[in-house]
Amino acid sequence: MKYIKLTFWGLVAICLVILGMANRDIVTLRAMPEVLAGPLGISPDIQLPMFMALFIGVGIGLLIGFLWEWVREHNMRSDARAKSRKVEALQREIDALKDQKHEGKDEVVALLDKAS
Repeated sequence: MKYIKLTFWGLVAICLVILGMANRDIVTLRAMPEVLAGPLGISPDIQLPMFMALFIGVGIGLLIGFLWEWVREHNMRSDARAKSRKVEALQREIDALKDQKHEGKDEVVALLDKAS
């Protein structure tokens, strides 16, 4: 399984290198259309290779997706924490009841019963 994973990521790396080599031309990224930039007097432009623009776009998309999923799963995580606290409280109560059950009896029997 480890070799399949390494092969997959190796193929992904090769594809990314090929994509980067095929898209080395410089492109201009504009934050605003020229129609709006002219009257406002601001034109935030940046020039960079096309593969950088693609990789940055994919990275930003992944970050937004991860953040969206993390926010969406908030209720599930809080429910899991609440249930975990309840299980711990119940486990403590069971241990306390086992101690009360064997009070004044043979310690060896109490230890064996507690272990099971």
